[in-house]
Amino acid sequence: MADGNAVQDARRDSRGDDRGRTGPATFLRQVVAELRKVVWPTQQQLITYFIVVLVFVTVVMALVSVLDLAFGKLVFEIFTGSNTQ
Repeated sequence: MADGNAVQDARRDSRGDDRGRTGPATFLRQVVAELRKVVWPTQQQLITYFIVVLVFVTVVMALVSVLDLAFGKLVFEIFTGSNTQ
């Protein structure tokens, strides 16, 4: 059973259960410290990313619209049948 206790101790140490909870002030300090590490994009990069995303979303929206129209007409033809006699 010694191996089982060693595994439990290792798990407890890796999860950090022995440290307890972090207080709100410490949490906010850690958040601010992490945000200072972030590499923020420049205004030019932000504009470029925005345009790329806008174009991509527009293309995908057009593709989905065309497919929806095509499948809608196909299903309408299948269920209404053709009236040419």
